Amino acid sequence: MNDNRDVLITEVALRDGSHAIGHQYTVDQVRDVARALNDAGVPYMEVAHGDGLGGSSQQYGLSLTDEMKLIEAAVSVCDNAKVAVLLIPGIGTMNELKQAASIGAKMARIATHVTEANVAPQHITLAKELGMETVGFLMMSHMAPVDKLVEQAKLMESYGADTVYVVDSAGAMLPNEVREKIRSLRQSLTINIGFHAHNNLSLAMANTLVAIEEGATRIDGSVRCLGAGAGNTQTEVLVAVLERLGLNSGVDLYKMMDLAESIVAPILKQPQEITRDSLVMGYAGVYSSFLLHAQRAARQFNIDPRDILIELGKRKVVGGQEDMIIDVAAEIANKEKSSLRV
Repeated sequence: MNDNRDVLITEVALRDGSHAIGHQYTVDQVRDVARALNDAGVPYMEVAHGDGLGGSSQQYGLSLTDEMKLIEAAVSVCDNAKVAVLLIPGIGTMNELKQAASIGAKMARIATHVTEANVAPQHITLAKELGMETVGFLMMSHMAPVDKLVEQAKLMESYGADTVYVVDSAGAMLPNEVREKIRSLRQSLTINIGFHAHNNLSLAMANTLVAIEEGATRIDGSVRCLGAGAGNTQTEVLVAVLERLGLNSGVDLYKMMDLAESIVAPILKQPQEITRDSLVMGYAGVYSSFLLHAQRAARQFNIDPRDILIELGKRKVVGGQEDMIIDVAAEIANKEKSSLRV
């Protein structure tokens, strides 16, 4: 790996991008994308179900292909790039992490809600014991004030994480918020700082550049913007922008352009764009997994799903609280009926 890189990119299209295609990746698709990423000089690529190891389920979406076969396929064509996996404690298990390591995964990204880092120590410890580079991935980082974020990041550092990420899971953060959070982590930690953006408010690239200005050296991107919601920071565009800024990513721009156009674009059922649904998720600050639940509840109670999502955002509802969606929908419907009677 090029030691002179100013920014180390982790390509997430083979994990986060799984959301955008209903978790329907085939072995051949993953192998083709991974081979091209490796050839382009991308240092890390994340491969798993969209919700990480063990995510294939009725609740999160069933995968077409066993994720271990997808990880194996990526590893088989990577002689320079390292394959990473995401594990959310409570969804993925330590046994699945061991299995992923045994077939060649070299990085473990242990993901928790931004206020729940304390569920991660055993998973981070295991990853280190398995010889994996280890990342603490603080999801929904927009929901925590700076002091809380720093506290949780320090926990991840104390558990042995090599890197801690600020993760804008809902694409809700504004550049000034990113600046404050990354700067505070840089001042408080001794390990690497990373940033993972979503584009629901059309701010993924802007937020990523602010993060880099403030000292983040580990950055996530998704080729062709292939990711949940409106996608992530678009990798090939990021590489071009970094070159214009005089920053070395070590990634071949032309090869990334060709990969995006000839290999990834045909996989997409429709182009990634900021739709009404992805915009309201960024505006409300809620995770993309709430969308389908909110739409079903809206049909049941004959209300606007946007009202449900915005109310969920106000209540700072987190993953695992999907059962509240029906309650919120019922409350909104009752209020609307009451206002009509008045």
